[in-house]
Amino acid sequence: MALSKVDAIAIGGFDGMHIGHQQLFNELGKNGAIVVIETGYANLTPGNEREHYSHYPILYYSLEAIRHLEGEEFVAMLSERFPHLRKIVVGYDFHFGKNRRYSHANLGELFSGEVKVIDQVCIEGDSVHSHKIRTKIQIGDLSGANRFLGHNYSIKGSVIKGQGIGKTELVPTINLECPEYLLPHEGVYAALTRIDGEEHFHPSVVFVGHRVTTDGSYAIESHILGESIGHCEKVMISFVKFLRKNQKFESLESLKKAINDDILNARRELLHLSL
Repeated sequence: MALSKVDAIAIGGFDGMHIGHQQLFNELGKNGAIVVIETGYANLTPGNEREHYSHYPILYYSLEAIRHLEGEEFVAMLSERFPHLRKIVVGYDFHFGKNRRYSHANLGELFSGEVKVIDQVCIEGDSVHSHKIRTKIQIGDLSGANRFLGHNYSIKGSVIKGQGIGKTELVPTINLECPEYLLPHEGVYAALTRIDGEEHFHPSVVFVGHRVTTDGSYAIESHILGESIGHCEKVMISFVKFLRKNQKFESLESLKKAINDDILNARRELLHLSL
């Protein structure tokens, strides 16, 4: 869609594209667009990963490039970029301009069109915020994080060489590095894995953390359940549920037994999903 047709925009950081953010997007109408103020700290949906969670076009502004603007200058910038702009949608805690001194109330005074302010969104009395989602991910509460997100928390990365004992002595795994993303608490997860942009997901069990039983190095490993995966380069992991904490085992034999239990538990958790 051409920017000249845009008549409504939602403005925010939108890291995570969670259910609170979706409430803003629901107000945009047919010719809407999303304006992301990029702080450089996004690690739930870094960069253009946000584009997978909305059909609206997304434009990015670096906070560093616009933080000096006064309120009038900020609104003028938007009006120039979107000549037919009639509506701006923001959250109740939105601030903008130099030293963040302007709020949605000021936006309503400076902008000649409609300013729609969305109240905080709550689940069971708990307000939905990106920082709370990060906390849930960091403590391993992926079920809670996914409930706030409205979708499974996912990371993407490049395939790297593992330590070499999985296929021969344990179970074969795909090893990843995902430098841009917030990684979950160390442990084992039931997850879905997508290989090289395939349309479908593979049920999997995923380990995140230090290999305390073997070489002690940090790893992100996905074992695809019941399938043999050949060469691949890019992988997406979609976390469904935390299964257990990372722990040290006395032998490879006891580690393999635990992995087999993890596989059974992951199958049980993923059984009801339509892949």
